[in-house]
Amino acid sequence: MTSGEKRKIEEVLTGQAASDGAGVKLKRVFGGGDLSRFDPFLMLDEFGSNDASDYIAGFPSHPHRGFETVTYMLEGHMEHRDHMGNVGQLQPGDVQWMKAGSGVIHSEMPKQEEGRMRGFQLWVNLPAAEKMTPAEYSELAAADIPRYRVDGAEVKAIAGRLVLNGEAVAGVLEQDKAEGADHGRSTEPGYIDVSTPAAQTLNIEIPDGHTALVYVYEGEVQTAEQRFALKSGQLARLSRSGELELVTAAGSRLLVITGKPIGEPIVQRGPFVMNTAAEIQQAIRDFSEGRLVPDAEVA
Repeated sequence: MTSGEKRKIEEVLTGQAASDGAGVKLKRVFGGGDLSRFDPFLMLDEFGSNDASDYIAGFPSHPHRGFETVTYMLEGHMEHRDHMGNVGQLQPGDVQWMKAGSGVIHSEMPKQEEGRMRGFQLWVNLPAAEKMTPAEYSELAAADIPRYRVDGAEVKAIAGRLVLNGEAVAGVLEQDKAEGADHGRSTEPGYIDVSTPAAQTLNIEIPDGHTALVYVYEGEVQTAEQRFALKSGQLARLSRSGELELVTAAGSRLLVITGKPIGEPIVQRGPFVMNTAAEIQQAIRDFSEGRLVPDAEVA
C-alpha cells in the first residue's frame, strides 16, 4: 500500500427494485453489464420486507455453475436444500457460503409466513481453474462469527483479514484458514458488517490491488477525502490502491466487501458464470439433459 494514499470513489450505484426467484421483491445493488469493474464480484442483492407476499414464494429449486453465493441474514428464517443433501436453517446473523463449482441444484425457501425478512446475497466469481471443481456448502452460525468493537464501531467479520483503525479484524473463514482448513478461496474475499452508533472515522487497510466496495444500508457515510455522501441503498466502488477512509453518521450500518481480482473473461447467462460462450452453452445442455449434477433431488 502506498503510504498516505487514499482510495477514491470511482463509481456510485443506487440499488434498483427487482424481482428474482418465484417473484421475490428485492433491491439489486449491482449485477450485469461490464462485471470486470467489480472483479471478483458479480452481484449484490439486498432483500427486506415486512410484507410476506414480497418474499413468501422464495427461490424454488434452481441450478448454478461457476461461482459462489454468500447469503447473510439479518432478520427472518430461510431454509436451504441442495442436491448434496444439505439442509440449512438460516436465521438472524447466520451466513451461508455455497460454492457451486461444476454444478449445484438448490432451493432457498422462507420458513415463516409473516414478519420481517431481511438480508443480502453476494455472488463471488471463481477462476477458470476452479469453475469445474466439486460443489461445497458451508453454514456459519451467528454465534460463531467474530465480533469486534473498534473505537465504538461494532464489527461482524464474516471473511478475510482487514485492519480497522489499527486493529486486525479477522473473519470466521480467515480464522478457520489459520487453523488449517483449506477453503480454496483464491479470490481472498473480505466481508465485514460495520455499525457505528455514534459518528466516527474509519480507516481500513485493504490489500493493494484488491477491489473494494462499500454498501450503506442504513444511515450515511462519506469518504473522508472527497466528502461525497453515500446514503442508504447506495454502493461505492473504490480505486484499487491506498487506504480506505470513511466518516460515518451516527446510526449508520454498512458492508465493506473486498477481493482479489481474477482478471479473466466473464460470461454470464442467468445462473451460470463461465469464461466463454461455449462453456455457457455446455452448462445449459448439461442442466437440460440432467448432467449438471448426479442424481439431483432437491425438496
